[in-house]
Amino acid sequence: MDASNPKKTAAINLTDLADQYGSDKGSTKHRYTELYHMLFNPYRQRKINFLEMGLLIGGPEHGKDADRNTTDLPSIRMWLDYFPKARIHGLDVSDFSWFDHDRFTFHRCDMDDRSAIAHAAADMPTLDIVIDDASHASHHQQNAFLEIFPKLASGGLYVIEDLRWQPDTYELGGITKTAALLRSYIDTREFQHTDPAVAKAFNALIPEISACIVHPVKYQKKRRDQVAVIHKR
Repeated sequence: MDASNPKKTAAINLTDLADQYGSDKGSTKHRYTELYHMLFNPYRQRKINFLEMGLLIGGPEHGKDADRNTTDLPSIRMWLDYFPKARIHGLDVSDFSWFDHDRFTFHRCDMDDRSAIAHAAADMPTLDIVIDDASHASHHQQNAFLEIFPKLASGGLYVIEDLRWQPDTYELGGITKTAALLRSYIDTREFQHTDPAVAKAFNALIPEISACIVHPVKYQKKRRDQVAVIHKR
């Protein structure tokens, strides 16, 4: 450590960055960055490919038009600072193509359509880290996982946020919620779903999964399921 220049050698704390840019992943709300800093810090100086789905709160899941005016990208700004050598990809139903950065690529996609997700994924490289912070509708989360988890590199991490909440604007009646789907795998080592085709598709991916961990709200044992981390073999 260079004691003569402590600012140069001081480690970046992800929660501080989240709070700086106004991301709800930080200390003011979800506290996801406490977990992410532990998981992602070994990747910080690597030339990884990183994808975040869902780039700004207040989209159609909250009753807003998909063509809403977008003016900021808090978490993308955070990731660009945290991973100085990474290629950052962002996917959203709203338009963020105005954001110009030499390490950022935007993909516009409606996650209600699994084929649209597949089309977007085809334009992406092999990914090292994926975060789903999009609509939070169960079928959107499941569509995305089935199309994008196979794009993940061996040893990669796939994160699904906000498992406790599904939007009335999108959530389908009678569908197995993603938290319950993941819990079924944790408990039985088999994915159980009301739709046999979805169950079959998830179970086909089991040989590629080395771990699936679901954390409760603010990591408090008696709270509802909140964030999942799936590790690829």
